[in-house]
Amino acid sequence: MTSPTTSATAASEEPLPGVFIFGISGRVGRLLASRLRTRGMTVSGLTRSSQQAAALQADGVTTVSGELALATTQEIASMVSGFDVVVFTAGSNAGHPDVTDAIDDAALARVSEALSGTQTRLILLSVLPEAWRERSLSDEEEHYFAVKKRAEVALTREPIDWVILRPSLLTDDPGRGTVALGPAELHDEITRDDVAAVLEALVLEPTISRRILELNEGPTAVTEAVGRVARSYQA
Repeated sequence: MTSPTTSATAASEEPLPGVFIFGISGRVGRLLASRLRTRGMTVSGLTRSSQQAAALQADGVTTVSGELALATTQEIASMVSGFDVVVFTAGSNAGHPDVTDAIDDAALARVSEALSGTQTRLILLSVLPEAWRERSLSDEEEHYFAVKKRAEVALTREPIDWVILRPSLLTDDPGRGTVALGPAELHDEITRDDVAAVLEALVLEPTISRRILELNEGPTAVTEAVGRVARSYQA
């Protein structure tokens, strides 16, 4: 697989990984799909509507129609078969607790179960625990954070190749191309475009495995930030 870091240019002739995205119709998922397609990578994802599918297919993305909340482990395994990386950007965004339970917890558990016994990587887009703490949280938001934490804990106990990315507060501002990335970062905010850029770099950096990374705005170029993390774990 091609690495985004300059230290791994020798791997540049290796085939690019195929990527399946749960949450591909969301804002981060769509940005990530666009970035990966620009590289010429094979990208697919689960969509709920023909309108979503048509828009993605116009960009060269293949789609599977269905409801993530209803998909069985066997159905998920069939969807992701043949892909090198699964990225999970789906979530309720602190919506109704039933949706949070169904997507952020139960569906993620079925995805990780579907990957058991495979070499497929799972990259989870989660949330920084401190996010939103500067405001009074609703019951739905408190439930959301509790579920996200529980889901993370469960994933870390699975015998698969996983990475958890915890961004700070997401914004729709233009991406800066620079971030702060590491095992622990301060909470501020980060653009969705920069989150997608970091996910792209993580897809292309297979040496980062079974790690929790926190992400915030910062001064370091995305590829260098991911490269530093990779090198720190190889030292």
